[in-house]
Amino acid sequence: MKRAVLRRAAAVSAMAAAFVLAVAGPAAAHVTVNPSTATQGGYTKVTFRVPNESDEASTTKLEVNLPADAPVASVSLKPVPGWTAVAEKSKLATPIKAHDSEITEAVMKITWTAAQGSEIKPGTFQEFDVSLGPLPEAEQMVFKALQTYSDGTVVRWIDEPTTDGTEPESPAPVLKLTAAGAASAAPSQAADAVADGSGESEGGNGTAWGIAGLVAGLAGLVLGLLAYRKAAQSS
Repeated sequence: MKRAVLRRAAAVSAMAAAFVLAVAGPAAAHVTVNPSTATQGGYTKVTFRVPNESDEASTTKLEVNLPADAPVASVSLKPVPGWTAVAEKSKLATPIKAHDSEITEAVMKITWTAAQGSEIKPGTFQEFDVSLGPLPEAEQMVFKALQTYSDGTVVRWIDEPTTDGTEPESPAPVLKLTAAGAASAAPSQAADAVADGSGESEGGNGTAWGIAGLVAGLAGLVLGLLAYRKAAQSS
């Protein structure tokens, strides 16, 4: 009887732990760009964070495509030890103005390739910094990314944001752009949203699911302990 109760308790705890991993894992598994917002017309440094999702293979290459419909005149890369970075330029269909000069070509793709021994190993991540500007007068910049693994697998993070606000299956990193005037009002608006409870960050859904998973995990542990205590008392 005691063994049966313990087996049931262990099963409940295992199911709860699996639920925690299932709901919390996807929230931070894809390639992201940080910060997620910037000001139109300004310069910013963005960081592409690349987690390794494979249990066996390592990430050996990252390709980030800059949006052709929202080009920037200046793109600078911060060196990453053990990685080679190549910025590829292309002719622009429509030239852009920057510092009173007409720009006819711009960086359209950046490729980072790891030297042997510098790959992103399972259970780790790497960050790649890029300076951009002047930022276009657009609502957002979508950076479609390709992540290549040592076993030949290529994960395409290219899905654009959905109109209904749900996260696509393979979301591309997105940098949202705000007008200069709107940027100055953002802190007070954010504070008001927090005060009245209406504010929710972009990762709010993932955080909520993560909290739900942790609660379920704790509940499973409590049930397991109670079952163990009951079995001990009955023996």
